[in-house]
Amino acid sequence: MRIGVDVGGTNTDAVLMDGATVVAWTKQPTTGDVGSGVEHAISTVLKDGAVSPGAIASVMIGTTHFTNALVERSRLDRVGILRLASPAGEALPPMTGWPTALAEQIDAVTYLLPGGFEVDGREIAPLDEPAIRAAARELRSAGILSVAITAVFAPVNPAMEERAAAIVADEHPAARITVSHALGRLGFVERENAAILNAALGSLAGHVVTAFGAALKELGIEAPLYISQNDGTLISAAHAAAYPVLTIGSGPTNSMRGAAFLTGVRDAIVLDVGGTTTDLGVLANGFPRESAVAVDIGGVRINFRMPDILALGLGGGSRIHLDREGGPAGMKIGPDSVGYRITQEAMLFGGDTLTASDIAVAAGRAQFGDPAGLPALAPSVVDGIWSAMQSMLEEAVDRMKTSRDDVVVLAVGGGNFLVPDTLRGATRVVRPPHAAVANAVGAAIAQVGSLVDKVVSYEREPRTATLERLRDEARAQAIAAGGVADSVEIVEVDEVYLSYLPGRAAQVRVRAVADLAEQPVLVDHAH
Repeated sequence: MRIGVDVGGTNTDAVLMDGATVVAWTKQPTTGDVGSGVEHAISTVLKDGAVSPGAIASVMIGTTHFTNALVERSRLDRVGILRLASPAGEALPPMTGWPTALAEQIDAVTYLLPGGFEVDGREIAPLDEPAIRAAARELRSAGILSVAITAVFAPVNPAMEERAAAIVADEHPAARITVSHALGRLGFVERENAAILNAALGSLAGHVVTAFGAALKELGIEAPLYISQNDGTLISAAHAAAYPVLTIGSGPTNSMRGAAFLTGVRDAIVLDVGGTTTDLGVLANGFPRESAVAVDIGGVRINFRMPDILALGLGGGSRIHLDREGGPAGMKIGPDSVGYRITQEAMLFGGDTLTASDIAVAAGRAQFGDPAGLPALAPSVVDGIWSAMQSMLEEAVDRMKTSRDDVVVLAVGGGNFLVPDTLRGATRVVRPPHAAVANAVGAAIAQVGSLVDKVVSYEREPRTATLERLRDEARAQAIAAGGVADSVEIVEVDEVYLSYLPGRAAQVRVRAVADLAEQPVLVDHAH
């Protein structure tokens, strides 16, 4: 059996699954110390399912902790930044354009050093090894443990970043080192930003992953722990501790994978309605569509793989603001929300705040709480607010579509009652069983995955041979990550010709997924 857990800002959801069957599920409040909430949620599903800890083959956890830390500007490390780009790359200093509060929290020490490559792979300037040694010693004496290393065009040739990392590790053995080519694509500034954010999350990542491990140990579960990442696949706990930014989009992704699994629909738009927001994403062949543009996390642009998500300020706890006469004319829905305080503040629960949940019950679209607590709103007012909420959802679905044809819509999340049974632009609205915990189901059924992303030259090696070699590499990585060999499936081959490079160059991305082996081969991907 498997356990899937999704740790959100409001709730920690857990499911116990036996194959494709949900045996037990629970929603528990998220706790400040992370671990006790996870422990409580897992112990609840073990008890409800009457299952012993020894029957668990693996545990998968998705978490929004790292996203929240960046958005809230809290619990971040000081970072030493080594940029290998001089003399060419000194026009824009690192962290240019970052929100002031976030930049001040990270309080980086920056070194602009010679190095990097031209777009065709030629060296811009040789690596200055003594300068890197000196920088590493300074960072060690300043007590800065998190280091981000970025070189120009490192995805084309990672040699300089790897050599610099080896030198820093030699001089500063306690350092946690992030090399940018392990995270981002060609765009230099966005890739450097991703490396800096990853480094800043270092000690928090170690703390969170350790808390998850301690919770399992306390419960007597000896099964391996996996963390779900942005593309809906799993990585080992050690890899997540080293590269936490790879997991910051995993919440919506888990919901989308769970929705696909629970409905059997592989191509659809998913509406994941929470307490504060509705996250919309597109399922293509059962996996979330990736964003093709640089993504903004906490005000910082990054360019590694993230799901293409539209966050709408409408959730179960969204406040409804009426005009003074209580009419819908000056009405405003959200984006502020009572969040996890809904059971104290919503009128259904004896509070004095009018929320989207109150309107849903008043409109006869949901049944919970005490309807006697609702205000005496005219039916026209209730209908007006409900219609306005539906219009918000319909407009959002329209924004996510890539053609004018109607699409299948999957409604999941604790607030899925806000999605009606028919929506303009939707062929049908599907509300699966266990919709409220689709995120935890998505974590539980996740597969291991691998992504090979390389710039290649078809003059040096024929295209057919190159693509086959990269497919083999992706398959081998998926198996090494704990996948069953005969279940490996290539789910994406993306090829972009780079006209500005000589030698018929192309950037090729090959993605593979595989089912998790019962006794996985534990490979530590951390550098």
